[in-house]
Amino acid sequence: MKKIIRVTTVPISLGGLLKGQLNFMTNHMKVIGISSNGDGKLAEVSQEEGIEVIPVEMTRKITPIKDLKAVYHLYKIFKEEKPDIVHSHTPKAGTLSMLAAKLAGVPNRLHTIAGMPLLEATGVKRSVLDFVERITYACATKIYPNSFGLYDIIVDNNYTTRDKLKVIGNGSSNGIDTSHFDPALFSLQDKEELKKSLGIDETDFIYIFVGRWVRDKGINELITAFKRINNENSDTKLLLLGRYEKELDPVLPETEKEIETNPNIINVGWQNDVRPYFSIADVLTFPSYREGFPNVVMQASAMGMSSIVTNINGCNEIISDRENGLIIPVKDADSLYNAMRELAQNQNLAQQLAIGARPRIMELYERKAVWKSLLNEYKTLLT
Repeated sequence: MKKIIRVTTVPISLGGLLKGQLNFMTNHMKVIGISSNGDGKLAEVSQEEGIEVIPVEMTRKITPIKDLKAVYHLYKIFKEEKPDIVHSHTPKAGTLSMLAAKLAGVPNRLHTIAGMPLLEATGVKRSVLDFVERITYACATKIYPNSFGLYDIIVDNNYTTRDKLKVIGNGSSNGIDTSHFDPALFSLQDKEELKKSLGIDETDFIYIFVGRWVRDKGINELITAFKRINNENSDTKLLLLGRYEKELDPVLPETEKEIETNPNIINVGWQNDVRPYFSIADVLTFPSYREGFPNVVMQASAMGMSSIVTNINGCNEIISDRENGLIIPVKDADSLYNAMRELAQNQNLAQQLAIGARPRIMELYERKAVWKSLLNEYKTLLT
């Protein structure tokens, strides 16, 4: 039986971003997962996906000594296991595992690009990240951008040649399970009870954001825009799901203060199940600066919601302006405010945009279709 090793920097990516995919692949090949241990989280991935796992400590920051140790550890694993394919996700895991796999002589070295943090970097940091990116691409035999927009960015920056690049299916690293993200699963009573528990009135218009509360996700612009909306119309609420990453990408102090003090910003923190909150919201607000192929926008659309997104790759592939949502410029709080205001004032428009959201997801990004497309790619490479 053919053997594949899948590598991510942290186990939440291995078991979350690729949920179900690893188990699906075990029907066709032996699958081993590698990631940092994550306080025992890697063992949970092993149990949930039914795969063997091997912990290799990797950091998300640039840590040269730890990185070299990780490369050596990965190299030893690859030499011992002799996989037919090493397939990595997330930036740090990609660089370390592609280098180690090349040194170990692994024939198929695959890396999925699901976003490029370096796009927001400048100066020396950007130069370093560009160099690291080129190392990853040089060591890989195939690069899979998970959106067509990312494909174009990679080509425009001359990171690698077109013959190494391919988008699997219609994009996305794992697609979406539309039987799980289904608004029909939540009754009117369920929604009324949740609204009541959160202090939301039936007349309130509800915006929702799901993701990391960081600068790159457009949180500063979102809070600025919502504050203006809310001052004009007190029957508006903003549901925030997620958490800060203050060490990596902090928001402005005034943004954090507004989140903590505005009674109409409802901070529910990190939630393992975001569906109940989508079920009561009216519009997803997702003003991100950069993405690969955003799961949150797929999830909201599958739950039958319209979305306000920025004009970036991934977002502008899932959302078509004025068809299933609104597309606005990046880093533009005024445009975000105008879009949020328009949908609150014209709720019929918000509902019309929502009608086309779920069918588009079901047609293009159903999870099992994405898995089958990737499996076909593996089979092609292995023959």
